[in-house]
Formats: sequence, structure tokens, C-alpha cells
Amino acid sequence: MKSKLPVVFAIAAVSGGGKTTITSNLIKKLQNSKALFFDDYDFDGPDDILEWIDNGGNPNEWNLSRLIEDIKKLLSEPIDYIMLDFPFGYSHSKASEFIDFTIFINTPLDIAMARRIIRDFKKGSAEAILLDLENYMDKGRRGYLAMLRTTKPNADLIVDGLLPISDILSIITQNIMKIKNF
Repeated sequence: MKSKLPVVFAIAAVSGGGKTTITSNLIKKLQNSKALFFDDYDFDGPDDILEWIDNGGNPNEWNLSRLIEDIKKLLSEPIDYIMLDFPFGYSHSKASEFIDFTIFINTPLDIAMARRIIRDFKKGSAEAILLDLENYMDKGRRGYLAMLRTTKPNADLIVDGLLPISDILSIITQNIMKIKNF
């Protein structure tokens, strides 16, 4: 762990696991903080995610230079915390140089899938939902399982994704405060 201010921490989870919800709520709870959201970027990454996963899913194959530049800019600002809604945790070697602490929101895959369907298909047809579920069972689940094998074990803190949001926020802030006061 690097001792510096601002403290940079990454929040990881499978899709639908709560990364964005927790990050968005933490930004309100932790004063003098800023957040960067992975989904706000258009990264150069693998064309075929499943092929990438089947070939080992090396996060270093993603060009995260824009995100890294934004982290560098925020590091020069007079803030206390930088939160990254970031699926790779410490796994991307260039991004990990800036991360002090990683959190994995451990949400059961069925709950994450239900949340993702609710989020992504509010206006979708039943047919679109069924196609997405078929894709998940046929291919996509491999991506979720890969993340559980790679990102989760390297996290500094694993939080139960079934806890109420307020409890998750409390656990994370308690741990982040310890780092800041270290």
C-alpha cells in the first residue's frame, strides 16, 4: 500500500454487482472526493471479450491511457479520495501503480444478473431478455467466473454484495479511513 493523499481506491464487481451504485453513493458520503467510472470511457480493448477471457483475460491488453491520465490529473488536485469504478482491481499493471486499495463487491451471480436485466432492459422486450439470458448461459457466464477467479482474490477488502447499501458504504468508509489515517 502506498502512503499518499489523495487515497486512490478501486471498486470492482461483476456486471450488476454494484460498482456504480456503491461508487455513486460513496462520492456523496466521502467529502472532498472524486470518482472515475470505467463505463464513461471508450477503451481500446479486445474485439471479442469471450475469446479474450478464454485466452487468459489479460487486463494489460486494454489500453487504459485515458483513465490513467485522468487519475494523474486528479492526483494533483487538493482532494482526499479518488474512487475508481474499475473492474480490474490491481490486475492492470499500469493502472495498479496508482491504486492504494481495492474493494470487491461480492454479489452472487444470480442477483447480479437480475440487477443487470432490470437495469439494461427496462424498455426491452421479453425476447431481448431471453436472448440475453441465453447468451449468458451459453457464453457470458465465463466472464463472470473469470472475474471471481482473478480480481476477487487480489482485493484488499471483500464486501458482501447482499448487504444493504448503507452497510456496504459503512464497511468501505471505515476501511478507507484507516488507510487515510495510516
